[in-house]
Amino acid sequence: MSGARHWEQDKEATVYVGNLDERVTDSLVWELMLQAGRIVNVHLPKDRVTQTHQGYGFVEFISEEDAEYASRIMNQVRLYGKPIRVNKASADKLKAIEVGAELFVGNLDPMVTEQIWAFNINAKGRSG
Repeated sequence: MSGARHWEQDKEATVYVGNLDERVTDSLVWELMLQAGRIVNVHLPKDRVTQTHQGYGFVEFISEEDAEYASRIMNQVRLYGKPIRVNKASADKLKAIEVGAELFVGNLDPMVTEQIWAFNINAKGRSG
């Protein structure tokens, strides 16, 4: 159940699970997702200091079909009163986890698009 092998995941059979309450455990995610299909692995990345999960994780299923099914039926299911997000894990998200760095930016003006954001980040990176 541990994430020791998360870099070997079948990315097509893996879903991202987000908005997890701090009380959620690997075992609970396993039991919940088992309702959608057979599971190979559950990985909830842990904070290096607190050793608590970071509010998201990955579930690898036996097949891509099971992962698709899980993303359809488990998205917005409530755990501890919070609707969880379940969607197919993209290769980019999995790479970010392997590197150990992922940036979340919130509270942006609704007028800021992904293209505007990327342009500004790239411009800042070039200017030093």
